[in-house]
Amino acid sequence: MSWSKLKKNLESFLCPALFGRVEYRASSYRYLPDKAGICYIAVDKKNVLNMSDITTLIRWYQTEQEIKNDSDIQIPINNEEIEAVRKETKGIVPEDRLQVIARGRKLSEYAKEVLSAQSSLSKSNFIVVANKFLSTSIEESIESDDILLNILALVDRRVGKKRILNMTEKMKLKHPIVQYFFELRLSTL
Repeated sequence: MSWSKLKKNLESFLCPALFGRVEYRASSYRYLPDKAGICYIAVDKKNVLNMSDITTLIRWYQTEQEIKNDSDIQIPINNEEIEAVRKETKGIVPEDRLQVIARGRKLSEYAKEVLSAQSSLSKSNFIVVANKFLSTSIEESIESDDILLNILALVDRRVGKKRILNMTEKMKLKHPIVQYFFELRLSTL
């Protein structure tokens, strides 16, 4: 789904009181493929949640290197993952190297999960999570551990006044940015 269509779908689910106040913005650079696009959520024309600041790629690399160099982290690799690497390389890579490649890929995924948990999301992650939000129930989005799913659900028109008021205790355990959007939604009631 193109960004403009995705943005239109997301904005169609905004609660009426937040329509025009909450905006989803993204930009990318067509002729500079090495530049990451910028994606953020703005409230009252102020960037509140920036999902691809300049240092994100640097932090991701540092986190990935820290994870790869940490001998305490044991990530199991199964035969299916090794087979997938073997198929991609068309069988010309030695057996012991296949394990190294599979482990490296799994460690990279783990590093991305760690950064996602720290709310440093990339534009591609935003698009993936937004599509997931549009295809899942509102209850799943609210109950999810994903920060972005929680935010999108809180500003959704399908979440009514009664449900928002009943979520007060749950929100105390959530990430500060989720709490910010919860307070924003409470202010519209």
